[in-house]
Amino acid sequence: MDTSAELGSFLRTRRDRLTPEEAGLDQYGSRRRVPGLRREELAQLAGVSVAYYTRLEQGQSLNASDAVLAAIGRALRLDEDERTHLRGLARPPRKGRRRPRQERVRPATMTILNTMGYNPALVLGGRADVLAWNRPAHALLAAHLDYDDRPNMARLVFLEPHTRDLYADWPAKARATVAYLRQAAGRWPDDPDLAALVGELTMNSTEFAALWARHPVRQCRSETVTFRHPLVGELTLAEEVFQVQEDAGQRLAVFAAEPGSPAESALRLLRVSAWPKP
Repeated sequence: MDTSAELGSFLRTRRDRLTPEEAGLDQYGSRRRVPGLRREELAQLAGVSVAYYTRLEQGQSLNASDAVLAAIGRALRLDEDERTHLRGLARPPRKGRRRPRQERVRPATMTILNTMGYNPALVLGGRADVLAWNRPAHALLAAHLDYDDRPNMARLVFLEPHTRDLYADWPAKARATVAYLRQAAGRWPDDPDLAALVGELTMNSTEFAALWARHPVRQCRSETVTFRHPLVGELTLAEEVFQVQEDAGQRLAVFAAEPGSPAESALRLLRVSAWPKP
């Protein structure tokens, strides 16, 4: 992916979402050709010259100092994930530093995965590929697929009707999926498989394309997810996400129910259904 173009797109979307009033700037006249901050207004807030900021947004200056990037981040009111993304785009990795095309799960991680009992658990790669899952995770997320399949979760979210119906708040899941892929693309701009995945989803899902254009950025974090499962009905689970191999971007996701809740009973039923009958 073109890092300089990504940087410009990211900065423009963040300028567009911040109004002069929100930034504490006085307005002189009501006619504006841009929805958010102008370049000169952002430069003023960040304490840099307009010419310098323009070069940065146009990808012509990829050696911005920590102080400048921090000032721009404050001016745009970026959160922690967005600030990290900005630094990554402004300082792209050296050529040759790519994510492994064939990601593998370490034996220790597999051991942890296999001790989760009836709790659904899976290991996701940096491109949102399912690298490994236990049978409860398969039964929860993709029972319509063969257990030995290793699907890509982003493809499931945007291209599989089953997955769209599975998530009670599908729009939230869609936004989170795009936000994760955006930060991954910023971290690994030379990953051809990730670029191909983004291209495929953009061509085949107008919803993905629209979300991608907004340039959301967010790391995967623990949250509460409500599913509408075709076998056990509605169940609300806590999803805990653990980074298990930082350099490769792998993460272990584990789902758990409140003890004594209907969701816990539903998980136990899923566990029974997950294993093949003798």
